[in-house]
Amino acid sequence: MQIKPLSRSLLDWYKKNKRKLPFRSTNDPYKIWLSEVMLQQTQVNTVIPFYLNWIKRFPTVHAVANTDYEIVLKYWEGLGYYKRCLNFYKATKIILESHKGQIPCDFQSIIKLPGVGDYTAGAVLSIAFNKKIPAIDGNVTRVVSRLKKIKNLTLYNKKIIKKTVHSLIPESEPGNFNQSLMELGALICLPQKPKCHKCPIKLFCKAFNTKNPNKYPSPKMGKINPHFNVVVGVIWRNNKFYIQKRNNDSMLGGLWEFPGGKVKNGESSKEALKREIKEECKIIPHIGRKVGLINHSYSHFSITMHCYHCFEQKSRIETTLQSNWITPNEIESFSFPKANHKIFKLLDTYGWDI
Repeated sequence: MQIKPLSRSLLDWYKKNKRKLPFRSTNDPYKIWLSEVMLQQTQVNTVIPFYLNWIKRFPTVHAVANTDYEIVLKYWEGLGYYKRCLNFYKATKIILESHKGQIPCDFQSIIKLPGVGDYTAGAVLSIAFNKKIPAIDGNVTRVVSRLKKIKNLTLYNKKIIKKTVHSLIPESEPGNFNQSLMELGALICLPQKPKCHKCPIKLFCKAFNTKNPNKYPSPKMGKINPHFNVVVGVIWRNNKFYIQKRNNDSMLGGLWEFPGGKVKNGESSKEALKREIKEECKIIPHIGRKVGLINHSYSHFSITMHCYHCFEQKSRIETTLQSNWITPNEIESFSFPKANHKIFKLLDTYGWDI
């Protein structure tokens, strides 16, 4: 079957200009699937060291599924969006139990795995199994919107984009073609100041002919993320401090943290900390010296985290399976959010003395 001129131009460009990435040197569906999960909402340069470290420790689906989740999560620590890790872990269990350890090679089966959506399914099936299925991410949406001069990403227009991609995918190289569209969006067809003079398919692009391709698709209205004041306590018992584990289904699920929470309007940091520790640990603490504060941003909000040394008074915290007492030397044995690591850095800099 003859390849369409646009598709041929794009494939030729991709083969000459694609970035050399570790997950592009394999046809292993497990590694391709892992890379696509890690790349969700995360930049390539951030992902690469995590990917390489993960593959070294967990070279197969079996290696992940047969390892305790606490250990698996430690290898994701710092990559963020931890729900991805939990879903990936759950999916590897299902693959062992229901698919004889093999990544499903059909859309209806792979889409049922936790955390796998249309894009991830399309990417894995086209790249690893040579299936003619679109893999439409933000980059692809932008490229095709400009090709078709689509301004508003309505449900109808999204269907047009999907239909267009499917019509362009060659039977012989579906994986390379999907990756070429993504790569074009990542390197050339940028959201702002696209490098149209370097684009291999500009002659096919309706937005290019308008001399103002930035207008397609219409940019989303930016919104101001809320900011919160948060306070946490390093509660000491002899030479150990208290940590508690977040519920797996919550934000930052499965990670360990100090007790604490948001400061309400009209509250002081110390008042909020006493309230939070009473709610979470069932004690009223003695609050000692302030460790300091750090600032941290998440995808949809930011925080200023205040931290204090604290001590048990009349009653003691009841230790459960979701809590622990550790020394500073044991920190590396547990997975913590980035904000907590910033607190650890403060303590390392100014001393752990209480």
